[in-house]
Amino acid sequence: MLTTLAAQAAALHPGPWQDGDAPAFWPVFPITFGLFWLAVLGTAFYLIRRRMNSTAASAAAAADPLARARAVLAERFARGEIDEEEYLMRTSTLRDGD
Repeated sequence: MLTTLAAQAAALHPGPWQDGDAPAFWPVFPITFGLFWLAVLGTAFYLIRRRMNSTAASAAAAADPLARARAVLAERFARGEIDEEEYLMRTSTLRDGD
């Protein structure tokens, strides 16, 4: 008897997965999920690449003290701590010291 009732219930209502077509917005979810993970991977790649570039630049500056001295001198000139005459004088001194 229970089997008959279950068969009749299944015949009357086959379930939500057989009630017709899926909603029209269903592709939005997998596309959004994929774009989310692409954004996560892209951000991770960008941050790792940025860290590697800054490490390489600092290693290059540490390897060449004259390049670091020129960079510090350029920063001081850009901030306005020294004027153009002093900047040119000091860069020529660094250049002659090579």
